[in-house]
Amino acid sequence: MRRNLARTLRLVTLALVFSAGYWLGAAQQPAQAQVGDLMKKAAEAGGPLGSAAKMGTTLVEMQQQVDGLQKNLGTLNEITAALGGGS
Repeated sequence: MRRNLARTLRLVTLALVFSAGYWLGAAQQPAQAQVGDLMKKAAEAGGPLGSAAKMGTTLVEMQQQVDGLQKNLGTLNEITAALGGGS
């Protein structure tokens, strides 16, 4: 009886800890948004850190543009294949 009670208490504690971690994690702002805000503040500060932050922001924007172009190219290839064109 005592062993079952101890096991039940451990399982309930584990479930509560997991639930609390899940809800606290879900309530926070995504890390990507936090990094973006930090980069903007650093870029506004100027100096070497500001220049590096501007370069980092520019590289991220360039990568997003390349990703968009790759997606468009994939769509174009699917349309070409659907129309019977070959590549």
